[in-house]
Amino acid sequence: MISIYTDGSSLGNPGPGGYGIVLLSGNLRKELSEGFRLTTNNRMELLGVVIALEALKKDAATVTVYSDSKYVVDAVEKNWVFAWEKKNFKEKKNPDLWKRFLNIYRKHHVKLVWVKGHATNEENNQCDKLAVAAAHGYNLNIDIGYEAELKKQNPKLL
Repeated sequence: MISIYTDGSSLGNPGPGGYGIVLLSGNLRKELSEGFRLTTNNRMELLGVVIALEALKKDAATVTVYSDSKYVVDAVEKNWVFAWEKKNFKEKKNPDLWKRFLNIYRKHHVKLVWVKGHATNEENNQCDKLAVAAAHGYNLNIDIGYEAELKKQNPKLL
């Protein structure tokens, strides 16, 4: 059994952002984080889950993902994302990340659980710290999917 905690952050929405992850399995603990120069909070929430699942070394793992993102948890647990997929994510935001999510999601046995953010959940609070620190970092990465979509909408913007 693997427990994953994730959080995303955006300093402005859009703005610099980051995700934070805590992976727990038995006595093992791993923390991951990464920052981006321009992104949104929802993208970072979703990307955190994607990266965490991609970090698993073996397929068919039984995983519980804890997130304070209703956007991510409800999309999966209420089966919305599967309906979006059938319509090729037409008029939905973040199709690049949702497709990536579904690819890795299907390799495991995943349950997503919503937790209240900024409350008493120690691991969620740690993820928040990691995500905010990543967003404040130097040499931030480019959120290629987000910036490509912006450029498509307004070529003079970036």
